[in-house]
Amino acid sequence: MSKILLFLKTDVFRKNLIYAIIVLIVFFLAVYVGLRIYTKHGDAQEVPLLKGLTISEAKQILDNADLEYKIDSVYQMDAKPGMVIEQNPSAKALVKSGRTIYLTIITEVAPDIEFPNIIEKNLIEVEAILNNASLKIGDTIYINDIARDVVLDAKFGGQSIKTGRTIAKGSKITLILGNGRGSNEVEIPTLTNLTLSEAKFALIGLGLTMGKITGNIVDSATARVINQSPDSTSKFIGIGSPINLELSNDITPEQTLPNQ
Repeated sequence: MSKILLFLKTDVFRKNLIYAIIVLIVFFLAVYVGLRIYTKHGDAQEVPLLKGLTISEAKQILDNADLEYKIDSVYQMDAKPGMVIEQNPSAKALVKSGRTIYLTIITEVAPDIEFPNIIEKNLIEVEAILNNASLKIGDTIYINDIARDVVLDAKFGGQSIKTGRTIAKGSKITLILGNGRGSNEVEIPTLTNLTLSEAKFALIGLGLTMGKITGNIVDSATARVINQSPDSTSKFIGIGSPINLELSNDITPEQTLPNQ
């Protein structure tokens, strides 16, 4: 114990102690300065507002501010390609020089998706399905079919498109729909105020036949239709069906008839 106390009183110990203290001070100063340099203490700036700018404009601003950037892209219908729609960090956030700013822009190339199943679904349901798939309805074409407003076929570029086929988002789809009447049905024409020959010509043109002819007929060449059965309010009738006519010579073409 006495030897240790004697050693502590020597010049060698005092010199070594001073050296150790100096080394520790230098070490802590180096760590402190290094951390300040590494973290760029006091070198903060606001992130500029980049949303709504084109990507070229945003790049120029970031380069001038000594900020890095990384770009991701998404597709949005009816949005201008190349436009910045998101940024992280947000505008006015404080960052160091060299910080990476993450940008999301609108891409011009639409991604492909699988075409959904819309066949034999009603129009309202199909509108929702296509909207969720980011597709648009182009034309709607109605054909004779008893299923009213039900999709019978879907076309893209003039060709039928099958479920599962890849198609670009935003594409316009033509829908083939049923009009609610059978393929062998026609719309019942309005024949009132026509002459017998005119009514017959109209019926033949639609594939319908002349039924019973009744009424006050003095001259069949000038008599005009005053009633028909079935009338046009019934809308549709099968091809080949007869239309019964009631004629009269007591009217002129200018007269207004009850079922006109």
